[in-house]
Amino acid sequence: MNEATLSRRLYCAQQNLDEIMHQDSVPLYAADIQDQLKKQFAYLSGGRGGDGCPVITFPDYPAFSEIPEKEFQNVLTYLTSIPSLRDAGIGFILVIDRRQDKWTSVKASILRIAASFPGNLQLVLVLRPTGFFHRALSDIAFKFNKDEFKMKVPIIMLGSVSELQGYIDKTQLTEDLGGTLDYCHSRWLSRRTAIEGFAQKVKQTAQILQSFGTELAETELPNDVQSTSSLLATHKEKKDKMKEDIRLAVEQGDDILGSISKPVTENPEYKLNQDQLDNQTTVERLLAQLHETETAFDEFWIKHEQKLEQCLRLRNFEQNFREVKAALDVVSERLTAFTDVGNSCSHVEHILKDLANFEEKSSKARMLASEGDAFIQSNHYAVDSIIPKCSELHHLCDAFITETERRRNLLNKSLELHGLLEKSMKWCDEGIYLLASQPVDKCQSQDGAESALQEIEKFLDTGADNKIKELNKIYREYAQLLTEDLKEHVQKVFQKQESMEEMFQKRQVSLKKLAAKQTRPVQPVAPRPEAFVKSPYTSPGNEMTELHQSRGGSTMDDEENLAVLRQHVINELIETERAYVEELLCVLEGYAAEMDNPLMAHLISPELQNKKDILFGNMEEIYHFHNRIFLRELENYVEYPELVGRCFLDQMEDFQIYEKYCQNKPRSESLWRQFSDSVFFQECQRKLDHKLSLDSYLLKPVQRITKYQLLLKEMLKYSKNCEGAEDLQEALTSILGILKAVNDSMHQIAITGYDGNLNELGKLLMQGSFNVWTDHKKGHSKVKDLARFKPMQRHLFLHEKAVLFCKKREENGEGYEKAPSYSYKHSLNMAAVGITENVKGDAKKFEIWYNAREEVYIIQAPTPEVKATWVNEIRKVLTSQLQACREASQHRTLEQTQSLPLPTSSCTSPSRNHIRNTKKMEERKADLASLEGYGTTVAPKYPEKGKGEFTPMCCSPPTKCCPHSTSTPVLLALSLGFLRSTFVVWTGPKPP
Repeated sequence: MNEATLSRRLYCAQQNLDEIMHQDSVPLYAADIQDQLKKQFAYLSGGRGGDGCPVITFPDYPAFSEIPEKEFQNVLTYLTSIPSLRDAGIGFILVIDRRQDKWTSVKASILRIAASFPGNLQLVLVLRPTGFFHRALSDIAFKFNKDEFKMKVPIIMLGSVSELQGYIDKTQLTEDLGGTLDYCHSRWLSRRTAIEGFAQKVKQTAQILQSFGTELAETELPNDVQSTSSLLATHKEKKDKMKEDIRLAVEQGDDILGSISKPVTENPEYKLNQDQLDNQTTVERLLAQLHETETAFDEFWIKHEQKLEQCLRLRNFEQNFREVKAALDVVSERLTAFTDVGNSCSHVEHILKDLANFEEKSSKARMLASEGDAFIQSNHYAVDSIIPKCSELHHLCDAFITETERRRNLLNKSLELHGLLEKSMKWCDEGIYLLASQPVDKCQSQDGAESALQEIEKFLDTGADNKIKELNKIYREYAQLLTEDLKEHVQKVFQKQESMEEMFQKRQVSLKKLAAKQTRPVQPVAPRPEAFVKSPYTSPGNEMTELHQSRGGSTMDDEENLAVLRQHVINELIETERAYVEELLCVLEGYAAEMDNPLMAHLISPELQNKKDILFGNMEEIYHFHNRIFLRELENYVEYPELVGRCFLDQMEDFQIYEKYCQNKPRSESLWRQFSDSVFFQECQRKLDHKLSLDSYLLKPVQRITKYQLLLKEMLKYSKNCEGAEDLQEALTSILGILKAVNDSMHQIAITGYDGNLNELGKLLMQGSFNVWTDHKKGHSKVKDLARFKPMQRHLFLHEKAVLFCKKREENGEGYEKAPSYSYKHSLNMAAVGITENVKGDAKKFEIWYNAREEVYIIQAPTPEVKATWVNEIRKVLTSQLQACREASQHRTLEQTQSLPLPTSSCTSPSRNHIRNTKKMEERKADLASLEGYGTTVAPKYPEKGKGEFTPMCCSPPTKCCPHSTSTPVLLALSLGFLRSTFVVWTGPKPP
């Protein structure tokens, strides 16, 4: 239904309403003349004459002559407008009751009514005065003055109500006229007011709906999503208000119908008079008209709402089209410029992942095109605008898919080539390790030479599946992706392969000579056992043999091989360090500095401004350290690679900056995820011509600190007998310590729910996941039984001052979103902790008990080695606390000794006392030294739980300075003099 149809139907409804209320010519309502009607000088009782003529009664009203003419006309006009047009056309019967009046008043009343009555008259019945004089006078006067009462209908003078009932049935007369008709003027007036108010409400509703429909039809459709959505919401709100008004109007009409039919409901024998029946019919017609009006509007609204919703979907489609097309254009441009085929298998795999991300954006475009096709199929009103956009999306998607398929095929070929190259490199490295690991002394014998030859031949047989056979074939097969750099890399791998095969040929010639000729027995020199050397590339089950060097010196070939390997590692270290420094500088200049560039400020989101420190952390500090200090120091060791460990040790303190960077990494990662699609970052990446986005470069420091320990391990393998081997081992240990600290801190910052300050707990020593059983002395027996058999999964954090028990939460998301979180449960103060190493029945369990075994926690480690490490670390903490307590006690004892009063002559001399005290102090120091000598392999005999228990023994009596002042009375009673007797040798497994 369109707006014109709606307007026509609503206009017709208004005309029908006027017809129903007979107000097409006399728009007069009871509410307008309510005060005049209340005077009741004339009323429409609802009675009818024999032929259905409406009866209007003029009751005895003393002030009839004083009624203003305007009021008189209004009342008569209104009363004559109420009956139906058919009944009013027959004519009215007037009953004028003047039984209590004078003839002069009767005459005036009849003359006034005759002159002012607006409707058709059928009969006028006058109840003349009942007084004898006035009755006789009325008869005489009426006969002589008939000409004065000239009316179109006869006037009949009646002497009594019985005569009146001869003209009008008794049932059609009110009680004051001797009839039985039920009539209440106030009730009649209230009902007429309600009916006419309802009629006005229905007419007003039709007018409002017509106006609202016109407004909806004339509303221009917005051009953006927000405005369209807002307009739809506004129109729905107005529509709901209209529907609510209609509902209230229907309720109003139903209430009026109920009041009209109430007498019949209460008394089924009750008969409604004609006026009541007319009122009932009027209200029913009004309700029907209201429902018809509502239906017409609902039909119009459904189409209008559908059009608005189509418009909203269209605006969303257009907006998504612009965004997807822009993104697809950017991705297509990047894909076109994305010519890198990778420099390793891992690099190619990373590029393939980026390619998959590109395809994901193209899938959004295809989904949007499908959405547009659905609009076309559903006969959308803007189909002419949608078709070109869908066609463009399909074209862009097809072109993009074609290009991505081409790129994927190329990258798969690149992955295949790099796989061949890496397989050849791995094979060459295994060959070099094999040559370097063959013991020279054993090869001097015929059996040893033949065994070495068999090893070589067996290894060379593996070359069929691992080495590059024809260089020209590689060039032909992979010609489409061979850049100058990649071609040079292929040549280097092939040259390395040829060099290695040449070394094998020379070794074979030498070994064949040794195996063929044994002119004299060879007395091998007893080798000096050295560390075991194993190739990191060795396949499972094919481990390399030990590399031995004789005391008299090894062959020149072995020394040269190791020197070459060391030089290779130092070269790789320096080359990758230079590349690392360049990458850091590139990020700082291409991204971090651009965030402060006024010319780029308009591309930065307000939420991203002033967040540079969060995004990049202390990367600038890391760059300055590597560029100004570490790289220059490394270059000084290029000719002495075996001494590079000293370079690391000299700068080890500066490597702590990585811990700060890694602690900030989760915040940086979270910020990047929010703004990774920022135009600012895309523009910076475009300027730098980077194939990878910023997040790949923000990960470089984390990757670099991990790379150092791998390079140090490699260098250490080839430098066992060199001068700097100890420094290399120490540097490796220190780097591993930094990595452990970084890892522990990353876990520590994931703790949630701890109210205090974690920094106040001291240094984090260890962390790990365990099964935990609990046992509490004060617990309920059932709870204790349940705790004894059902373990809890807990992640423990061991600090210097407390051990925290946390619950590890599930890992979700990707990247740093996958990092676990730990919900804090409870903690134990290390000042009141004891441990028992051996738990019967399980070598992986130990106990941590609290407050003299009031709380016992049975801890099950993943392996016995992990358990031993934790027990060892806890003992160190407890021993350290014990030592601090002893020193405080000794210091306090010395102060007390110095403050004693001089003894009497009967006591020991001061000099002897001093000597005795000094001797006791020395004994206690010796005891403490012996305790330190035992390290973590000592344990007290108390409490009697069995061997392997340990808790710090405190000074007696306890003091405020003692961290163990809450320990058991038995432990507090132990004095320093019994220290040696309270410890036994540790009987548990030796810690690693």
